[in-house]
Amino acid sequence: MKPVKIKTPLTKQAVAFLRAGDEVLLSGTIFTARDIAHKRLHDMIAKGHPIPLKLTDAVIYYAGPAPARPGRAIGSCGPTTSSRMDSFTPELLRLGLGGMIGKGGRSPEVRAAIKKYRRIYFIAIGGIGALLAERVISAKPVLFSDLGPEAIYKMEVVDFPIIVGIDSKGNDIYDQARRKKK
Repeated sequence: MKPVKIKTPLTKQAVAFLRAGDEVLLSGTIFTARDIAHKRLHDMIAKGHPIPLKLTDAVIYYAGPAPARPGRAIGSCGPTTSSRMDSFTPELLRLGLGGMIGKGGRSPEVRAAIKKYRRIYFIAIGGIGALLAERVISAKPVLFSDLGPEAIYKMEVVDFPIIVGIDSKGNDIYDQARRKKK
């Protein structure tokens, strides 16, 4: 099957046709954020402060990129375990987040929120961070720079290879694999 090419922003219409297991090449703007950045965003929301990041139809990549080598936009940038962000994800989806990229399964609460808000979760393959970095054409920290590699980076990517993990109808590639195994 040939990968589907899509671009950000990830509107509900843009992801409606994608199904769990589809291979995708994503181009456009994505933001990195890991645990501590998610906690800070959560704390800002809880205090009623505006988030200095436009979440509507945005994509968050659960990654903490390594420093760039000369001539590169960024160093290795493989995905981190998505379940560590599960407690924050439904809140960000409610605020309009379009999609997430990470690795591993998600909680039933996240799966339900993805279905409720008709958003999407992509899986990036772990262990190929250097290869994924070749698809990043620019990167710069835009929020929480004091966190170093765990700051929120704005990255421009071209044909970033990912797989639909949970589609906008709540179909989960991990559940499908478990059912096939039985």
